[in-house]
Amino acid sequence: MTDAEKQLKEMEKVVEEKEKKEDAKVSKEFDAKAKVEEKRGGYKGRGNGPRESFEDRIAREHKEKLEKWIPKTELGRAVRAGKVTDIDVVLSEGKKIMEPEIVDLLLPNLKSDTLFIGQAKGKFGGGKRRPFRQTQKKTKEASVLTFGVMAVVGDGKGHVGLGYGKAAETLPAKEKAFRKAKLNITKIKLGCASFDCSCEEEHSIPVAVEGKVSSVCVKLMPAPQGTGLVVNDELKKILRAVGIKDIYSKTEGKVRTTFNAAKACMAALEKIGEVRV
Repeated sequence: MTDAEKQLKEMEKVVEEKEKKEDAKVSKEFDAKAKVEEKRGGYKGRGNGPRESFEDRIAREHKEKLEKWIPKTELGRAVRAGKVTDIDVVLSEGKKIMEPEIVDLLLPNLKSDTLFIGQAKGKFGGGKRRPFRQTQKKTKEASVLTFGVMAVVGDGKGHVGLGYGKAAETLPAKEKAFRKAKLNITKIKLGCASFDCSCEEEHSIPVAVEGKVSSVCVKLMPAPQGTGLVVNDELKKILRAVGIKDIYSKTEGKVRTTFNAAKACMAALEKIGEVRV
């Protein structure tokens, strides 16, 4: 082998080593980029699709939970088998709902919201309203914190439920509140009985009703179209969940105690079905 051939082989080896180093560098950068994209929710170039939003993820997990649900009550098994498809039949027969998944299946378009029943600690005694109501219990060891949450669920077509949950942390308390709200679901009759309105649409309530809890008294009265919800901001959440668009109201007592005001509003709404003309 001549000297020229030896030099040529050495040059080929050097070029191959440089190319290998460059390929390794490019592949390493690509792998790092792909890992970052996977953590964010998928790399479009590899066909995994766009990033999944928070609402989509919650809906997907909720759907998977319903598919894996194994009912434990007779009513739950009937709903799961498709024998019962209308929640109004369940409520009219007076059957007690013991599993929230029953409401999820019979009312798929159910919307939920939380009421601001608590207040954050602020400067000079003031603070913003918040959905978590914090209480303390003094023990020998330390002060035990408890959080309470009040939630409302409804489909905007007369079905509404109010629930209150307590736990040592905020998220479990919120889940308890939504669970109890679904178990307390009830049917509210809508209508129009205002003397200023002659329509036949169900945008208000058919009669004036009154509910009282502790010192809070809430009176709800029919209103014509275009009036809106003339009521406390927190009680508006309950009325919107029911599907009421126009209403007059009159409140007495310590209305700032949202906990009692919400219960009084629900007590008034439940009296609509008890009125006989």
